[in-house]
Amino acid sequence: MSSYNNDVIKSWAELHRDSRELARRLLNKQQWKGIIAVTRGGMIPAAIIARELNIRMIDTLCISCYDDQQMGVLKIIKDVSIDTDGEGYLVIDDLVDTGMTLKAVREKLPKAHIATLYVKPAGEGLVDSSVYQFSQETWVRFPWDLELNYAQPLVNRQQEN
Repeated sequence: MSSYNNDVIKSWAELHRDSRELARRLLNKQQWKGIIAVTRGGMIPAAIIARELNIRMIDTLCISCYDDQQMGVLKIIKDVSIDTDGEGYLVIDDLVDTGMTLKAVREKLPKAHIATLYVKPAGEGLVDSSVYQFSQETWVRFPWDLELNYAQPLVNRQQEN
């Protein structure tokens, strides 16, 4: 695992702008059957992209391999509810870092078009469309992770008390 020596904070406005840009890049690629959002990070970009491309069918795939800034063990928590190899579907995530999550997605949905807002070099080969590339050493903080500083999820705060 790489050490992070750079922090980038994305605002809600930047996330919305970048989601719309990704939608613009996907607009004329094909007629999409639906979107599969990789939860949790892909949910908000997926909703914005679904609006921009007028896609009504959204499913989720919950794969977890992060614990704060540490890579953990890959776990499929919730599978897609449709029986498909991914053909005609968009898989949306916020960021591909090491590619561990998207390798599992690619195995499960080999014909899906995988699109992320942001990509790092280690995962770049797994993504079909993206908006912006960060260095591998950059930690990207999303607006749902922030108050004025990094905010622990409420469930973690409750456990500390």
